[in-house]
Amino acid sequence: MTSIVISGSGLYTPPHAVANEELVKAFNRWVDLYNEENASAIDAGQIPAKQYSSCEFIEKASGIKSRYLVSREGVLDPEVMQPLIPERGDDKPSVMVEMAVAAAEQALLAAGREPGEIDLIIVAASNMPRPYPALAIELQHYLGAGGAAFDMNVACSSATFAIKTAADMLAAGTARAALVVNPEICSGHLNFRDRDSHFIFGDACTALVLEREGSSRQPHPWALVDARLVTQYSNNIRNNFGFLNRCSPDTRYSHDKLFVQQGRKVFKEVLPMVSELVTTQLAEAGWQSQVLARLWLHQANLTMNQFIARKILGHDASTDEAPVILDRYANTSSAGSIIAFHLHNQDLPAGARGVLCSFGAGYSVGSLLLERR
Repeated sequence: MTSIVISGSGLYTPPHAVANEELVKAFNRWVDLYNEENASAIDAGQIPAKQYSSCEFIEKASGIKSRYLVSREGVLDPEVMQPLIPERGDDKPSVMVEMAVAAAEQALLAAGREPGEIDLIIVAASNMPRPYPALAIELQHYLGAGGAAFDMNVACSSATFAIKTAADMLAAGTARAALVVNPEICSGHLNFRDRDSHFIFGDACTALVLEREGSSRQPHPWALVDARLVTQYSNNIRNNFGFLNRCSPDTRYSHDKLFVQQGRKVFKEVLPMVSELVTTQLAEAGWQSQVLARLWLHQANLTMNQFIARKILGHDASTDEAPVILDRYANTSSAGSIIAFHLHNQDLPAGARGVLCSFGAGYSVGSLLLERR
């Protein structure tokens, strides 16, 4: 089988860092306003009072301390509590494609490639700005790439599923060099008035260049040794926003059209799926856990990552073995594991092995075995 490698990576980080303290202050101010406005109904027992959030609660529940946002002012305004991102005209590049171009240019530079040498682009993310034209085709246009481009959505596993898809197309000869890009404006589908989830997400964009090993200009690319994908239907992580919302006379664009999850059920059901998939994959590849130099895991929840790393390695993982970027980036959906890879792979020597793994809504799990050439 033709060996496919990752020869370059890139990362776009939005300019606005928002610490837990700022988010909590805005949320608690909104709680005060809500409880004051609904005091009579609360006192009569008709509705419950809203409860404060806290930095201690957030960090204990998730491990998150900060996040980067495309827009911060509206999020921190108790009267608004959502990012304010003006809509652009059809003749202007979209916000998400600007993010994608920035990350893609970094990845191309690292791979020693020009945009015109790319003949396959897959933009994979949890949410797209529109159904069509595809964001990938818009990126192809503004980047100056050729070939074909299309979008994918497998929620938090979008990146790993896209990497596998691109690798298969490269191995089949459908393309010569591919770009996988993951622009995530997760703040746009987050309910900042929900105490259990208002802190979860951040925004970012990642990019990877994939090509056949023989054509790589990078002296030590990462070879894709094996890829496993699995999905299982669940309603425990859901986003009901879609084009048919406007057709319903009852729902419109209410809060249930944003991100919702049942965290305890997700924790209980997803962790065994991930652990079983990765351990089986390693066993069938003949890789003992001792050969793994690094785990680049999906950055959704620190406790989940620690559990999975322990199952894979057989001991509590250090941050060198399983890097954490969740604390400062929060959950960036499909971009999370790629951010961890981008920031924590250059120190590893030729011959080093690692696992890049994502998991999320669907449920979906993608696991890649990588070896540095």
